[in-house]
Amino acid sequence: MEFDLAQTIKDLGFPVVAAGGMGYFIYFIWKWVTETIDPVLGETMGTLIKLVDRIRMLDNDMIRLNSKLNMVLEYREHLDRDKQVELQELVEEYKIPAETSKPKKRTSR
Repeated sequence: MEFDLAQTIKDLGFPVVAAGGMGYFIYFIWKWVTETIDPVLGETMGTLIKLVDRIRMLDNDMIRLNSKLNMVLEYREHLDRDKQVELQELVEEYKIPAETSKPKKRTSR
């Protein structure tokens, strides 16, 4: 028994044959999506969730590192001010008076 498309269209009419062809096409696509695409999407979704979790962990790490860096920079600035004050105090303590800092004139003998 051979399938003759022209004879089938003649017997049933084009709209009926087109509806049957569309039904088969929809069934074929549905079967392909459920058997081939869905498992791959499920696996990909699991991978995506793992990646999102890692990105969140990295974001949290970046926030913590940024706060630690800000704290270190603030502490360093505070230490620098203390050292500057200490240096200024040492300069003031050992400052040579202006009149004694003039060089003595040499006298010839």
